Amino acid sequence: MHSISPVLWQFLIKWLTNFAIFPPEASTIAPYADALYFFLILISLVGLIAVVAMVVTFAIRYRQEKNPVPTPIEGSTLLEATWTIIPLILFMVCFVWGALLYFRIYSPPPNAMNIYVVGKQWMWKAEHPGGQHEINALHIPVGRPIQLTLISQDVFHSFSVPAFRVKREVIPGRYTTVWFEATTPGVYHLFCTQYCGTLHSDMIGWIYAMSPQDYQAWEAGSTSGNSLAQSGERLFAALGCNSCHNSGPNAHGPNLANVFGSHLQLKNGQFVTVDDAFLRDTILNPTLHEVAGYAPIMPTYQGQVSEEGLIDLVEYIKRLDSQYRIEQTIENSAAQPVQTGTAPAETSAPALAPGTVKQ
Repeated sequence: MHSISPVLWQFLIKWLTNFAIFPPEASTIAPYADALYFFLILISLVGLIAVVAMVVTFAIRYRQEKNPVPTPIEGSTLLEATWTIIPLILFMVCFVWGALLYFRIYSPPPNAMNIYVVGKQWMWKAEHPGGQHEINALHIPVGRPIQLTLISQDVFHSFSVPAFRVKREVIPGRYTTVWFEATTPGVYHLFCTQYCGTLHSDMIGWIYAMSPQDYQAWEAGSTSGNSLAQSGERLFAALGCNSCHNSGPNAHGPNLANVFGSHLQLKNGQFVTVDDAFLRDTILNPTLHEVAGYAPIMPTYQGQVSEEGLIDLVEYIKRLDSQYRIEQTIENSAAQPVQTGTAPAETSAPALAPGTVKQ
């Protein structure tokens, strides 16, 4: 260490730290991803060594001085079968291994905590169910599965956290999901790995993996005052959705209580499972999924509701477990009208009726 300049030594240390070939393994899936990666490197090295060894051996053994006249070599069925079957077995091992790893990465456990992430030029915006909003940052607890529901507001992006071995495409107009479970508290890089415009290189952020106690403290001190579902409740009322989606005898739309996760029959006779994507698509393009027994009179809200607003609405509908909740929304909206828009102004909110929350 003392044989080189101290300045150069510090440069090398920082360079090796910031540009490590392998980031730290900070999630439960990371060791499995690295094991497959190292296996691929191993078989590549073995293949490289075998090819180089044969090239060198044949170059020496069959050089012109020893074989001035080329000796014909007959084909060997055993040799051909060997160099066909062995690579095939290796490729199938990699395929099955990779498929199992893929399904493990993209099949979140049922107890995973869901966080929405909206990608836009050029930032990441995280929406926590409790109402916490973050830009280019994401706070998570260690030891708990985290599912990310991702969508882009403009162009294609790619959400990548190397320390968690997580990379998922973020697509305009479509939800994609990925999950991970952090194992080590710390701060980890977040990147966009899909070229998305002139400031693509600035679309970076940080993942803050915290102990459960520290996360609870952060969660309690970072809330905006209302959850996503509560914000969705107010938007639901402001858009007049409750005038049609209720259990009244003259209801023009299906009752949304307990609709999430159910099997809904469409006008064409097909049954669909109501999930996040179905709810979002129906809000933006109601004629895409016409429900049996109801006329297609719902207007489109394309351009009227932002991606964040759609997330709020979806979260509200997901938590509608009874008609009583919809009736409360109707009463609240009647007691306190709510104005909405694509770009609400930063003004002070009026007083709210009991049971409603500030958006």
